[in-house]
Amino acid sequence: MSRVSVPAAGDEARCVPPGCCTLPSGARAWHDPIVSANFAAYLRVYEPLTAFDRERQVYWRRYVKEGRAIAPLEGPGRQRTAVLEALGAGWSRLPDIPDDAYVMETEDTLLVCPWNLRVRVAEAALTARDGVPPVLADAFVPAKLAGLAKSVVDDWRSGAEVLERGMPRVHEQVATWGIPLRWFVFVDLSERELTLAAQVRTLRYRTEISKARRRAHRAHSVLRKALGAVPVTEAVEEGARWLEEFHPRSVVELDYGGLVDLLPDEMLRSDDSPGLVAAGLAALSRGEAETASETYEQIVTRWRAVQLLERSN
Repeated sequence: MSRVSVPAAGDEARCVPPGCCTLPSGARAWHDPIVSANFAAYLRVYEPLTAFDRERQVYWRRYVKEGRAIAPLEGPGRQRTAVLEALGAGWSRLPDIPDDAYVMETEDTLLVCPWNLRVRVAEAALTARDGVPPVLADAFVPAKLAGLAKSVVDDWRSGAEVLERGMPRVHEQVATWGIPLRWFVFVDLSERELTLAAQVRTLRYRTEISKARRRAHRAHSVLRKALGAVPVTEAVEEGARWLEEFHPRSVVELDYGGLVDLLPDEMLRSDDSPGLVAAGLAALSRGEAETASETYEQIVTRWRAVQLLERSN
């Protein structure tokens, strides 16, 4: 019987063997590390104000009224600056960071995607200790601070603290130099929003969280039955659990972010990645393993071309 080969969770966004494919026509390779940091995609959840307690509702209404909301095109740079400034303030504690957010206004409600940078600062603190001798690591990040940072990151990854103790949810996930294929499970090709203007180039998908949850659970069921407890099945399950943390009237957004600056217009116009993922899952559900493998290889090859740009950087 034909088998579908799948990578470990997250492998689709890294570990690209050199020479396996060609760069997209018109794509650009960047060599400035600061510029390269901009090439990330984002998975966000925007929640209605009713998802927050009264104090936070008042804060976010005032935040929007004062015109402080930040556009997604500006946000990543502002976030990096905030994290770097926080880390430079001293390593005695996890610093308090001002609350900022992306905002989406519809006809009948206001939806907010808070940044919650505390988790990102904690991850940066732990990363600073990686691969460094203990003596030097303690000089950069004291053991007490590292312990606090690890608790923050562990609580976020488990999700238990969010559900049981009402801790702030992490509304945004980030992937650099590519998009995890599991993210495409949550959206549909018909939900694509593409803008190709002189000053603004964006590609994003927006959907109701109820639809994203149904797609995630359906995909997990198909993968579990067809492949078993392999990493990709577990990754989709993890994504489904993450979506359960939010208000049922939330909106999910998959934003190609800075990746649009790596890709030519024609590639953005023709991109059908969510459709390919849906087709592969449909084939798996019908027991057509060979068709599913062909579809999977098609989308992996496409995104490897983008990942190669990191190696050339």
